[in-house]
Amino acid sequence: MNKQQHIINEITGKGLLPLYFHSSQSICIGVLKALYHAGIRAVEYTNRGEAALVNFKAMKGACDAEMPDMCLGIGTVKNAAAAKVFIAAGADFLISPGIAEDIAEVAQHENILWMPGCMTPSEIMHAESFGVKMVKLFPGSVLGAAFVSAVKDVFPGMLFMPTGGVDTTHENLSAWFAAGVSAVGMGSKLLSKKIMEEENYTGISHFTANALQTIAAIR
Repeated sequence: MNKQQHIINEITGKGLLPLYFHSSQSICIGVLKALYHAGIRAVEYTNRGEAALVNFKAMKGACDAEMPDMCLGIGTVKNAAAAKVFIAAGADFLISPGIAEDIAEVAQHENILWMPGCMTPSEIMHAESFGVKMVKLFPGSVLGAAFVSAVKDVFPGMLFMPTGGVDTTHENLSAWFAAGVSAVGMGSKLLSKKIMEEENYTGISHFTANALQTIAAIR
């Protein structure tokens, strides 16, 4: 099995991809370890601040030393330059809020998994043309589960992962998975600013494990 497929299997197998950013390096690593303890093996760290690259390198070092089976990806990649920098820093996969041809070219050249954000059938078709296997439906709160139901049969080979506005409730998760998504991306609804600031790593592990159990029960 190639690395791209392995990462897809990790994300779809659990049905959940946690994503977050924090400026504190120690908190970033603490959250990563808490997610790992809960059973997560793929995480998206978002490129949303000046400290993102330095923090990502430290997180990658922690993975190599203590969590060798963790797949650490970088999100909010909006151009080829950022893609190249984070690939050099050890990113296992790339996620973008939209589609950019220069990122697609880098991903293809480096043979790295890239999941672009899409919110229209045209954008999904564009992603397909680059050989993309899994797209991020963003923002999920705007599109809704009904969108997935409407387009899924048109793109039978594509895997869908809504991100943005997905929460941990049974009702919300049930609607998404019933519509046919393969996983959900979950940020602040799972990893709130408050719980990270408080360094409540036990709480993060607990809430994440509960979300995984809810998803497993739904599926």
